[in-house]
Amino acid sequence: MTSSPDVSEVLTCWAVTGGARGMEVPTVGLAEALGLKPVVKRVRLKLLWHRLFPFFRGGLAHAFDEEAGDPLRPPWPDVLVATGRVGAAASLAVRRASQREGTPHRDRTFTLQIQDPHLAPCFFDLMVVPQHDTVRGPNVITTRGSLHGLTSDILAREAVNLRSRLEENRSPPRIAVLIGGPNKVYAFSPAVIRNLVARLQGLMARTGGSLLVVPSRRTPPDLVVALREGLADSPAWIWDGTDPNPYIGVLGLADAVVVTADSVNMVTEACFTGRPVYVVALSGGSAKFERFHAQMQKEGFTRPFTGEEDRTWTPPPRLDDRPLVVKRVREALGIVDDAKASDGS
Repeated sequence: MTSSPDVSEVLTCWAVTGGARGMEVPTVGLAEALGLKPVVKRVRLKLLWHRLFPFFRGGLAHAFDEEAGDPLRPPWPDVLVATGRVGAAASLAVRRASQREGTPHRDRTFTLQIQDPHLAPCFFDLMVVPQHDTVRGPNVITTRGSLHGLTSDILAREAVNLRSRLEENRSPPRIAVLIGGPNKVYAFSPAVIRNLVARLQGLMARTGGSLLVVPSRRTPPDLVVALREGLADSPAWIWDGTDPNPYIGVLGLADAVVVTADSVNMVTEACFTGRPVYVVALSGGSAKFERFHAQMQKEGFTRPFTGEEDRTWTPPPRLDDRPLVVKRVREALGIVDDAKASDGS
């Protein structure tokens, strides 16, 4: 009796985004969790479609700037995993073209869209959205947070790598502090940073330990300076933005995580650690973010950051909906018994 071939030997796959790393990582991660070996496509829309898609969906075969991004040409993949508005445009274009020309192993490309691109689910074979988005349908899979590419092995490896970079041994409890930046719904201000610094100083005075602070690319430079000045006398290691980003390593080393409220991705990834996660409130917000944060608190994954640490609090096991998504997608592809899916461990 011969064994079934690996899924990656049978089905071809593209992972398509507009090129932002925050979108590419979960796209590639989901494709790999399905047992596929994705070809990464970073695409760009021409000006007309960039401005008007998804409201204007005509002529998508001519919508992509092949000088600025990767081309979309046959042979078409069996499976296309896409994220974001630009990825959705590519998904629609390939779906239409492959229906006419076919793919090596399927009648047309199977399209899997991560996040809501403000298109009806019927435009895709499957759509994966967090529960705080309101889109629903028979082909919509809902998750509690965002998808990501983290596994326990990745966290452990990056923790070892980061430990070798630290200037000195940082004593436990090690508190990861993840700082985002302003976006369409949340504002950052010097007052927010001053308040955060005061609470972190008080936390260190009461509990000891050390801070591992990671500003993001979105953090305004003046607020990074304020962080450095405010924590100058505290046991804090603050990433200076020059060496490789220690974000994942910090998550791997953390005994607890403090994270600003502006990023569903950061909060979800923090909750994957299984450690206590404290969320820093910010000015602004939206109904979507409020639903997400309320859900995370209700399920016990997060608590508001007040400057206090509750050492009696044990959060639920790490937040990871990817195995459920993988199971549903594999069933839709008809490959349930052909290969083993990654469980994200």
